[in-house]
Amino acid sequence: MKLTILSGGAANGLVAALSSQFKAETGADIAGTFGAVGAMRDKLVGGANADLLILTAALIGELTKSGHVVAGSASDLGAVATGVAVRSGDPAPAIGGADALRAALRAADGIYFPDPRLATAGIHFAKVLERLGIADEVAPRLRTFPNGQTAMAALAAQPGGRPIGCTQITEILNTEGVALVGDLPAEFALATVYTVGICARAQSPELARRFVALLTGEDSRELRRTLGFAG
Repeated sequence: MKLTILSGGAANGLVAALSSQFKAETGADIAGTFGAVGAMRDKLVGGANADLLILTAALIGELTKSGHVVAGSASDLGAVATGVAVRSGDPAPAIGGADALRAALRAADGIYFPDPRLATAGIHFAKVLERLGIADEVAPRLRTFPNGQTAMAALAAQPGGRPIGCTQITEILNTEGVALVGDLPAEFALATVYTVGICARAQSPELARRFVALLTGEDSRELRRTLGFAG
């Protein structure tokens, strides 16, 4: 038996942390695909088989209206902030306001972040660069990746220089070799609510319901908090 999940990268660490318990309780493995939320939505709408979907609350709402997610099955995991990262051991730059963040980004020789077209944090961070007035200046140093996890893994693997990254804090906390500097400054803050829903074409709806209960239950509340989900 297996449970098939399409998910935004923000929930990768949470799913992985609960997979062993789920296996012990049900005998089922988890087959998860994690990526930019827009890409995961497109996979589902394009016909990919899945039992569960973990995306932003807004996208789950849209997919419920379109009949791709079972009405009444959605449950929130919590809100995830967007933050700044550096490699583990690198000095943490000041990012406490627009001027400090602008200076930190200008000082970096590589800026790592997820897809600015399909990933929640990537779309937002591209707008932050525009608002800071440095989008054109730093364009040659931008390093974009399909999702936040791959962006952070690439940041961790960068051997030299002064790189910096931006994505959702769950992906920073779940990637070895990078360290969370902090949330984006208040004027650029983004907290995204992630929601799980059961797919209308689920092959294992009962397994899906059991994993939703595990993901969102009181027993996993502290785990969610530790991994970067607020609320």
